[in-house]
Amino acid sequence: MPLMRRQSLVKFDAPLCETIVDTPKPHGREVLVRIERCGLCHSDLHIQDGYADLGGGKRLDTTRGMTLPFTLGHEIAGIVEEVGADAPKELIGKKQAVFPWIGCGQCRDCQNGDENLCVKQRFLGVSIDGGFASHVLVPDAKYLLDYDPLPVNQAATLMCSGVTAYGALKRLVERPRQRNLLLIGLGGVGMMGLSFAQAMFKQNIAVADLSPAARESALKNGAAVAYDPSEPDVVKRMIKETEGGFDGVVDFAGNEKSMAFAVSAVARGGKIVVSGLMGGNFSLPMVQWVYKRMTIEGFMVGTLAEAKELMALARTGKIKPTPMKEEPMADVQKWIEELRAGKVVGRIVLKN
Repeated sequence: MPLMRRQSLVKFDAPLCETIVDTPKPHGREVLVRIERCGLCHSDLHIQDGYADLGGGKRLDTTRGMTLPFTLGHEIAGIVEEVGADAPKELIGKKQAVFPWIGCGQCRDCQNGDENLCVKQRFLGVSIDGGFASHVLVPDAKYLLDYDPLPVNQAATLMCSGVTAYGALKRLVERPRQRNLLLIGLGGVGMMGLSFAQAMFKQNIAVADLSPAARESALKNGAAVAYDPSEPDVVKRMIKETEGGFDGVVDFAGNEKSMAFAVSAVARGGKIVVSGLMGGNFSLPMVQWVYKRMTIEGFMVGTLAEAKELMALARTGKIKPTPMKEEPMADVQKWIEELRAGKVVGRIVLKN
């Protein structure tokens, strides 16, 4: 039996290391994909740590139900190598991206197409083995998406940072006022958000990030204006320049400071979508919710239907590729450390 190489989590809060096991055999509707690319995501760091930061010294345990060694990685694209007896044989040899946000298939959320909300989820690289490996076993052929003619690295990143940015922005599309838009946090997801927003919205897009390199990259990639949240009186300037603030704000950082910044910059009657997971705690005077008539919505990854919408949009060529860098799969731990240190602009994609 051929062997499969994995960059495995063998202990929480410890470096990944290579493990070698027999390559799994697909049964039923399962599909075995030989991985060509897998993106590195900020949420991989939380899973490696074994917790998410709730602020005030509190932590959310993310280790429940996980068996070690475990393979992280959920932005996967590759070639179908083998299929189970009930999966379409013509998939063998096809280049496919893998939708990783897989539910139990039985509950009311799954029946409704909202598998990303499933409590008994089987998310690849989160609760079942994922993409930092030579192969991945996908539970059902329906989670494969044809990505031709896109580059394989772009196809992989659409499956998490892509569908997260797309879904977050989509929640602002039907708003009554569409005068302006602010994206906060220009990591891998935020940069993708900037790219998609230009295809989804007509208005100018402003961005905000503490990193001068990220702001410069955003301006080169289509942002109309880039703000430094640490600049004195920056909010006053933003309110003045926008004549009252931003109708739509997406917080791709999701920490205490980014949320405080979002609330101070949102216009009356505006909406903030929070999709970052950096963590912490945030409080707001109750009257301010009402006085500003604002909406705040939490959002994390899209549905299979949204992934298909995004893939169709990307395949038309209307989305500019975002900055990304390819690195060997064996170096994943080095790039986890770089991402943790805030030294990555755009997206790191690991290749086999």
